[in-house]
Amino acid sequence: MPDTYTAFQVTKTGDRTYERQVTDLEIAGLPDGDLLIKVEYSSLNYKDALSATGNPGVTRNFPHTPGIDVAGTVVESGSDSFAVGDSVIVIGFDLGMNTPGGFGQYVRIPSKWAVSLPSGLSSRESMILGTAGFTAALCVHKLEKFGMSPSGGPVLVSGSTGGVGSIAVQLLNQLGYEVHAITGKADQADFLKGIGASEVHSREAFEEESNRPLSREMWGGVVDTVGGVILVNAIKALKYGSSAAACGLVSSPAIPATVFPFILRHVNLLGIDSVELPIEEKKEIWDKLAGPWHIGDLEKFVESLTLDTLSDAIDRILKGQMVGRGLVTLPT
Repeated sequence: MPDTYTAFQVTKTGDRTYERQVTDLEIAGLPDGDLLIKVEYSSLNYKDALSATGNPGVTRNFPHTPGIDVAGTVVESGSDSFAVGDSVIVIGFDLGMNTPGGFGQYVRIPSKWAVSLPSGLSSRESMILGTAGFTAALCVHKLEKFGMSPSGGPVLVSGSTGGVGSIAVQLLNQLGYEVHAITGKADQADFLKGIGASEVHSREAFEEESNRPLSREMWGGVVDTVGGVILVNAIKALKYGSSAAACGLVSSPAIPATVFPFILRHVNLLGIDSVELPIEEKKEIWDKLAGPWHIGDLEKFVESLTLDTLSDAIDRILKGQMVGRGLVTLPT
């Protein structure tokens, strides 16, 4: 076991100024926990970019190593649930927020944050999915619990070229749904149709505010990653009894809506949280992604990243310039 490890660290250098660098840190400096994990892969999520730029709603303590996703191997265990050599996945809870995360070669965490890597899913595949892919699957899982089915009409996905949206498009198509995708990137229409979107809509068409309380019934379900007016317009057009799953706020955290869709069309707005979701429910979703919901050809979503290329990718994801999933391979 080495004494040090390599990590991508963010340091606060002044009022609202932060410096990013790849550096060596002491393993002994990791926080308490009964699992020490050697990280093989992580992934870049929008929340990681917020952490790396000092968003106080994500990270308050610096210097800090972001990375809300980890796939790796247990190298020290004080838990009866995991043995040295076990392959595990860790997403959510405090990982990468105020606990050093997956943008370092090692993490130390409470064992209750980890799930065993399920048979049928590789460590690499689990991190191509990461929190974004997991969240997409959780949206579909909850929508189906509330009655969504392929016979109920097309499903609308917003933010469709992002991590959550692109995986949602692929998964829904694979499960037999007709998928309509919203994007602000007109040049990515072929990409979206290639992963299963039957129709691609411009973001601008869904950003127009209207005083009309309802629109024509169109959607049998909605996976929304952006919030704001786009979510409101999608809800207005839900079919009777259908649901929208809300998991993001890239456009806005506000919902300038009325109650009319809910009381006249019996529709549901479902909240989606992958951070504090109980570990048994996390295991259920990972098992689905390893089994009946296994997504073929995940490599087409991948932009390969290293600790040295992370900083540029963080700037691009904040500007909405990334497509698919950023997979971070840690040094061996």
